[in-house]
Amino acid sequence: MQEKIIILDFGSQTTQLIGRRVRELNTYCEIVPYNKFPKDDDSVIGVILSGSPFSVYDEKAFRTSLEGIRGRIPVLGICYGAQFMAYSNGGTVEPAPSREYGRAHLEKFDSGNPLMHGLDQRTQVWMSHGDTITSLPEGFNIIASTDKVAVAAYQVDGEKTWGVQFHPEVYHSTQGTQLLRNFVVDICGSRQDWSAASFIESTVAALKEQLGNDRVILGLSGGVDSSVAAVLLNRAIGKNLTCIFVDHGMLRKNEFRDVLRDYEGLGLNVIGVDASQKFFSELAGVTDPERKRKIIGKGFIDVFDEEARKITDAKWLAQGTIYPDCIESLSITGTTIKSHHNVGGLPEKMNLKLCEPLRLLFKDEVRAVGRELGMPEHLITRHPFPGPGLAVRILGDITPEKVRILQDADDIFIRGLREWGLYDKVWQAGVILLPVQSVGVMGDERTYERAVALRAVTSTDAMTADWAHLPYDFMARVSNDIINHVRGVNRVCYDISSKPPATIEWE
Repeated sequence: MQEKIIILDFGSQTTQLIGRRVRELNTYCEIVPYNKFPKDDDSVIGVILSGSPFSVYDEKAFRTSLEGIRGRIPVLGICYGAQFMAYSNGGTVEPAPSREYGRAHLEKFDSGNPLMHGLDQRTQVWMSHGDTITSLPEGFNIIASTDKVAVAAYQVDGEKTWGVQFHPEVYHSTQGTQLLRNFVVDICGSRQDWSAASFIESTVAALKEQLGNDRVILGLSGGVDSSVAAVLLNRAIGKNLTCIFVDHGMLRKNEFRDVLRDYEGLGLNVIGVDASQKFFSELAGVTDPERKRKIIGKGFIDVFDEEARKITDAKWLAQGTIYPDCIESLSITGTTIKSHHNVGGLPEKMNLKLCEPLRLLFKDEVRAVGRELGMPEHLITRHPFPGPGLAVRILGDITPEKVRILQDADDIFIRGLREWGLYDKVWQAGVILLPVQSVGVMGDERTYERAVALRAVTSTDAMTADWAHLPYDFMARVSNDIINHVRGVNRVCYDISSKPPATIEWE
């Protein structure tokens, strides 16, 4: 049985980051709502309590019983998690005189405590809370302090139970990984046997048992998640997997042809469907972004359904759902708040069972599995690309001519990023076709043509993003190439908005 750390989610924005840090220690973990601890799971070797947007004394604060957990398996409370354990056992938590946010240093700590092992004097930690623990319950002992926070960390007498008021999971806690390693590896005893290779081995075996000799259909998008899912399934069931790749006409330039060639090179059984005329017809005159998305989403389902029904003996629908999708589709009370299924209601519509072989993985782990499977690097490192494709990068109505202009401009930008060694330094990049025309001069003639905006951002998880500071020489070259080689464009702009307040995509 795969040993695991359970992370109880009290609503923190950094809960997923805790999970990623634990996985980076080659240790499997699961994030569950704060009140959904798996009580009968003997594979749990430790528990981490996350932060929360609430104060522990708020009426709406999330609370849970740790009876049967504390004293039996190691527990680490982070920020709210630490305050919750102190407060619920008779300690005092009060609003801090001023919000404690940003860098701090552990002025003193118990270097002999196993949680603090290997930390440097005055090691930097990251604080982010409006409350602070002002008195600890009996049996709770301070093991670290900063110049402003007396109770920066504590341990409970006779228990492997700790609390820290800072965030070891964030980058700015310079030795946060060491602290988490102390907890996960030294205190909880992780064997550190969670890896891409071990995941492939166990998942292929599980898929063979789950699917047997059944036929499986998978909808490919060209993105890393569905591609890795397809190769993994192909390793497990081979010819019993049929992949369907739908071209809605809004893919990148030559993408339909290139991706099909890549998939065939990987030995996948792929059906390519060019449905671009259907989508162009249904999108004609539509300018509202949400309507575009709904038309494309429904159209994809219709085309996919039509093709899939030709495979009369299929019993499963496979998807490239990954772990952040599963986490985000649940509120921390366990209630579904949005669906991340790539093909909406198709499993129910087609009476198929659902297979999601990557549902336990974060994005970086998906890429690691792809490399372990021997997939080409350009498929593994592909930037995220919206499901509706270029339709949400064309502001206004969609026409084949607008798509042609955008594909040509986008191709120059993306090829340029690759040639200049910038592609892998950017999280996501693309070109937006603006609904404006501007005056220009080409040769001795006045022009009145379209403007495009380049968009490139840096990010780690797409929750926040900053505009990429690309070299001026590169920007000048790309702008010149687009204006000289893309018929219909005479002006190039660069989007320098960050997320928030802007979004990565324009629609």
